[in-house]
Amino acid sequence: MPLVIVAIGIVLLLVLIMGLKLNTFISLIIVSFVVALLLGMPLDEIVTTIEAGLGGTLGHLALIFGLGAMLGKLIADAGGAQRIAMTLVAKFGEKNIQWAVVVASFIIGIALFFEVGLVLLIPIVFAISRQLRVSILYLGIPMVAALSVTHGFLPPHPGPTVIAGEYGADLGQVLLYGFIVAVPTVIIAGPIFTKVAKRIVPESFKKTGNIASLGEQKEFDLKDTPGFGISVFTAMLPVLLMSVATVITLLQKTLGWDNTPVLAAIQFIGNASTAMLISLLVAVYTMGLARQIPIKTVMDSCTTAITQIGMMLLIIGGGGAFKQVLIDGGVGDYVAEIFDGTTLSPILLAWIIAAILRISLGSATVASLTTAGLVIPLLGQSDVNLALVVLATGAGSLIASHVNDAGFWMFKEYFGLTMKETFATWTLLETIISVFGLGFVLLLSLVV
Repeated sequence: MPLVIVAIGIVLLLVLIMGLKLNTFISLIIVSFVVALLLGMPLDEIVTTIEAGLGGTLGHLALIFGLGAMLGKLIADAGGAQRIAMTLVAKFGEKNIQWAVVVASFIIGIALFFEVGLVLLIPIVFAISRQLRVSILYLGIPMVAALSVTHGFLPPHPGPTVIAGEYGADLGQVLLYGFIVAVPTVIIAGPIFTKVAKRIVPESFKKTGNIASLGEQKEFDLKDTPGFGISVFTAMLPVLLMSVATVITLLQKTLGWDNTPVLAAIQFIGNASTAMLISLLVAVYTMGLARQIPIKTVMDSCTTAITQIGMMLLIIGGGGAFKQVLIDGGVGDYVAEIFDGTTLSPILLAWIIAAILRISLGSATVASLTTAGLVIPLLGQSDVNLALVVLATGAGSLIASHVNDAGFWMFKEYFGLTMKETFATWTLLETIISVFGLGFVLLLSLVV
């Protein structure tokens, strides 16, 4: 019966969002109340549970997410992202242009959230396409593959960051293992898949696309942008800080080092929140003050970044509320009982649940959070590496993006594709990332 109630809740969510066009956050809160009532939760506990879920999720995420949004905005507004893309294009040359786009999108994708990265990179891809007279889709598929992989697997993106907090996984480990999974996945879903897509829907590679809806884009003269080295360093700094701390921690556990003030300081600096704050302060200097940009202009960029992610934060909080209802309402325990004694790996189970919810709901982040509510009770029965469960959940939440996902429509419109062509490119691309991502996570689980 609890799973039937969850199914009713998901159907209701679809009706509210797609049928009645209600805001996603409002819909999630309504569904949280309805599901809590159907599960028979005491009336005096329902509001407390919803508040705890919303606050608990945002309490972990808001700092990292907010600082990350500001960091990305500063890099974009200073022209750092354009410098990274254009320099790599020049270095790789026309023959290896796809690899230039992959590397540039991967670096920029770490610093910028998916939608922001897409809006920023598409005009650059269109300009390169016109200059070299190659298909925009030939460059577009590797670009969105890199952006999507970073979005699904690498902190400080909301999905992996939130789920790491919910599962109690070490964020540095998620980042380190995420890189190991992300790199081969991008290669397969980007340049390799492009060749396959060209055979499936050759006509789509003749389309010219349309980015008029993006409005007038801020274009920089390259000589007025920050240097390539400092742009990459600023974008990658949080990753470097978290990775160093994680490697040191793993070595400490392996070699049995004693805790020392130096190790404690490294772990403090490598904490996700501290790393993001340090990186933002560095960006304020490298992308702003060092280039004689007034501090007020720099802070205006930070304010704009927070304004743009306000609703996304609420939606994530709403997903956290729904997750908490599933846990406190006993649905998670019910799922744990069903799979008690099963040989099915929590990694595979998390991927399956996330994939089903992603196909049903459209939102990768909401699918991830709902999966957490069902999977958390199972984790106590297994000694599985929690970072790998985070990555499996992220992989499942990317599968088969279709008409209920905003990314589907953005890709379709920008690249001027038909519905059939969008399914054969974007939807298939997201599914490849999901399946191969799971495959690499399972391979990694044999080692760590």
